[in-house]
Amino acid sequence: MPDEQESEPAFGLSKREAPEEGSGFRFAAIGALLIVVLFAGYGLGRLNGGAGGTGTPAAATTPASPSASPFDESLPHVHGNTGPITASGGGAPVSGLSLSGSGLTLTPFVTGFKPGQAQRLEFTINGPGGVPVTTFAVVHDKPLHLIVARRDLTGFQHLHPVMAPDGTWSVDLTLAEPGVYRMFADFTAQVGGTQVATTLGSDLTVAGDYSPISVPDPVRVAFADGLQVGYEGTPVTESTQPLLMSVTDASGKPVTVEPYLGAYGHLVMLRQGDLAYVHVHPETQLIDGRIKFWLAAPSPGTYRMFLDFQVAGKVSTATWTVVVS
Repeated sequence: MPDEQESEPAFGLSKREAPEEGSGFRFAAIGALLIVVLFAGYGLGRLNGGAGGTGTPAAATTPASPSASPFDESLPHVHGNTGPITASGGGAPVSGLSLSGSGLTLTPFVTGFKPGQAQRLEFTINGPGGVPVTTFAVVHDKPLHLIVARRDLTGFQHLHPVMAPDGTWSVDLTLAEPGVYRMFADFTAQVGGTQVATTLGSDLTVAGDYSPISVPDPVRVAFADGLQVGYEGTPVTESTQPLLMSVTDASGKPVTVEPYLGAYGHLVMLRQGDLAYVHVHPETQLIDGRIKFWLAAPSPGTYRMFLDFQVAGKVSTATWTVVVS
């Protein structure tokens, strides 16, 4: 049987062209091939807009650049506050009351919508000098969380827009009824080497006859997609208190809550009147099958509390009215 060196061509050469003393030639050819690969990779990187390149990425949209979360994800926390939640120290910080803050500005392209029709919502987060920011930290699996609700605290939506290379965020949005809605862009931006965690807000308008809906009376049990969701605990302003959320089926039998966007639940509170925004995440482990949050109400008043959770692969939202005295 001929040996392997004689039977295999040397990098594409026929047996007749391959040199008899193949070892030195093979090493030289390997070195040459590596150099070609390195230079080819460098050229492709420039063509695709890599570091120092001038090309434009071919894709119309790309995910925002991921970076480390500013939050300690092993502890419950409030968006817009990079510190952990503690047992004392006053109410939770609110956000979303302004379209500008921390040197950043929320700039929606269009704010008028037609009732019940899907429409493209586009916006940018502009930094100093009005330049759109393009680098955001991925927090709970997404670089930006968009919350939308009508000013009578109905029509709650939790969406996740996609960012284009130029910093334009976009998502299809349907606003069912006439009225004024509030959009909350909840994100952590990378600005000048510093991470800025904040929530900015702006109004959206749906033309038509607006009939505000009265806030329902406070109850402890809400219903969502055939499930019962109850909570224990009472939010107060003086200290941070635990809230335990339990999910059962229609018969009262506990069901298994699954992680959704990196947590067992996402709790948003909106204050009646000005729609001050609080977004809280729970402990990383269930407590006897229940979701445990820590919360201090920002101030006395009436709130709507929205819990996003997942069971059997389906995301549902439970809603309560909470009156804080």
